Amino acid sequence: MKEKAIIMDEKAMARAVQRISYEIIERNKGCDNLCLIGILTRGIHLADRIGSRLEKLEGKKIDIGYIDITPFRDDKNGDNIEDKSKIDFEIANKRLVLIDDVVYTGRSCRAAIDAIMDRGRPLNIQLAVLVDRGHRELPIRADYIGKNLPTSRDEEVRVYVTERDGCDKVVICE
Repeated sequence: MKEKAIIMDEKAMARAVQRISYEIIERNKGCDNLCLIGILTRGIHLADRIGSRLEKLEGKKIDIGYIDITPFRDDKNGDNIEDKSKIDFEIANKRLVLIDDVVYTGRSCRAAIDAIMDRGRPLNIQLAVLVDRGHRELPIRADYIGKNLPTSRDEEVRVYVTERDGCDKVVICE
């Protein structure tokens, strides 16, 4: 697939992360009893960025973890798959913000919720995504969205993050 258009550049991504961070603080009336869980792979970098922003704004340490949804996917056999999740804190009775780069059909979010519930019962789970491209197959809705991007099913949305890809941008490919 070739790049059709750049949807977000580095500055637009930074603004989206900042806006999502402020919205999280407003909705939760601060950051008390809050934790962030990024979905592997690019969701972990977005979770780190949002967590850093929240810590600067609120002056409090935020628990940040990473969840590997591979063993919980409905399109793969989860047997004998190494779980690469890293959650070094208790999630029971916490307000948990699940963070991903793109929400599409909702199946990755469902797998992430299953993986989280295997580890405890949070007070609630909120969803933050950099890009919402529509086309849900499950009743999943993001609470915090960096950019709504209507797409066709033939298009692909790719998110690049500096930590993994050497640059920050969101592109649409055809």
